[in-house]
Amino acid sequence: MKLTTDELHLFKRNGYLIKRKVLDPDLMERARAMLWGGAPPDRLRDDPATWVGPFRPYEENDEGSNYRRGFRWAYREPGDEEWMIRLLATEPKIWSMVEQMLGVGQVVQPERIRGIYCTLPYGDHPPQKLNCHTDGHPFHVGVVGYIDDVPPGGGGFMVWPESHRAFYPTFTSQYLRDQDEAAYEKVRDEFNQRTPVDAHGQAGDIVFWHHRLGHMASPNTSKQLRQAVLYDFLKTDMEQTQQEPPQEDMWRDWSDEIRAIDIDTDTMENVA
Repeated sequence: MKLTTDELHLFKRNGYLIKRKVLDPDLMERARAMLWGGAPPDRLRDDPATWVGPFRPYEENDEGSNYRRGFRWAYREPGDEEWMIRLLATEPKIWSMVEQMLGVGQVVQPERIRGIYCTLPYGDHPPQKLNCHTDGHPFHVGVVGYIDDVPPGGGGFMVWPESHRAFYPTFTSQYLRDQDEAAYEKVRDEFNQRTPVDAHGQAGDIVFWHHRLGHMASPNTSKQLRQAVLYDFLKTDMEQTQQEPPQEDMWRDWSDEIRAIDIDTDTMENVA
């Protein structure tokens, strides 16, 4: 599977791209089944009434391998399973599209994915305010894969289009966390006044997103448990490029194919 020129243009302009029906159904079912091995005893796969959050105090777990707190559940333990990596990071269609963006033979071979990330239904609890953030660890492009249906308002990956282009120069390096705090917060405040995009979807859908894109795991006002797998792709030269300052061309170290896409004539509201 290859990305079209229009799709590459959308990704470069908006900072994200949704692709439908990409993940393998059998591996998705295997992941859904495995998730419940890390669930508290009272949370039952076949009883949706038990999915409603938040986690009770005795169910909470601060261990990174199976983090549970509030409405968030990050089951990272199975992320190094070979079939889990194959479900998302090395899935041939995904790998092909990522190499289009980063360059053939230029992508670090995955050793694990982040894991299975869930958001419990909020039930009668009010949803929190929508606020974007950027991730601190270095990578180039992330992918979120839905292993079950995520309806509108169902805790899907929420993005602030075009924010990657505004956030990028507020950092003191291309990919590390260090930033000009005042400049960063000014951009964040501006984008938080805009309406974000709820990137909901069905089982098998994926969302590509740029490292500097403003995003959040949105509130889950549905009755469905939001289940997703995540991975972050990076190039083999990251150790060098991560320390370089922001470039005039923020796509300088991406593929020739994506660098050739012209978005200079596109309009982005001034948030500087």
